[in-house]
Amino acid sequence: MKSITYVQQALDDLDAQMQTILQNSTLNLTQKDHGMLLLLQQKRILQQTLEDLTYLRDNPPSPQQPCGISRYRES
Repeated sequence: MKSITYVQQALDDLDAQMQTILQNSTLNLTQKDHGMLLLLQQKRILQQTLEDLTYLRDNPPSPQQPCGISRYRES
């Protein structure tokens, strides 16, 4: 599944952006917090997407049957 690769690349890019913000000494803590909050929200969504895609890859649904991701998710 190419989509898994793309999501993983996006996660890697977010990690690099987060490191850049953390290492930027010209930003004050409030600016860093604001920038990190946005990136962390994106990262959470991408991580859930990656988990869902991995689950579907490893457990493909049968024809005429729901995928079952809702049973897989913990919350």
